[in-house]
Amino acid sequence: MINYLKMILLSVLLMVSLTACKAENPQVNDSKDLESIGQLSDSTQAAVTKAGEWLTDYDQAIKLAKETDKKILVNFTGSDWCIWCKRLMKEVFTEKAFIDYASSNLILLKLDFPKSIPQTKEEKAQNETLAKQFGIQGFPTILILNKYGKEIARTGYQEGGPEKYVDHLKSLIK
Repeated sequence: MINYLKMILLSVLLMVSLTACKAENPQVNDSKDLESIGQLSDSTQAAVTKAGEWLTDYDQAIKLAKETDKKILVNFTGSDWCIWCKRLMKEVFTEKAFIDYASSNLILLKLDFPKSIPQTKEEKAQNETLAKQFGIQGFPTILILNKYGKEIARTGYQEGGPEKYVDHLKSLIK
């Protein structure tokens, strides 16, 4: 009898999970997002990436933030050598809870200072200029900027995983 009940329960759970799955664009969560994406300029639409992907051009991030009325999360990182940067990327920035929050609320901008990853001269110059402008002292440094590029908050690596980090960001943005 217990095995029969377990089978029924598993069947019901399987049916519910199959019907709950649907393909949707994680970057577009409601009709308001659809409307705002439809109003973006062609160059800005080209900058809109899949959820969880990072822009590398500051001016593009500012333009997109203005058009979507979102904050910018700037990740000053040494992606190929900084252990805390690697941990933050692996433990938080690549996880679903963070990606879901970011896709609805943030423009992601990665300003990298790698040792062995090639970059254009323009990207290196941009990143160095912005690091000086914002007084970056170490990595990772995470800034929250408003749509005009004004710093709202500054943080870095936080233990606890993506849900805790999202809560941390929300508290900084309030």
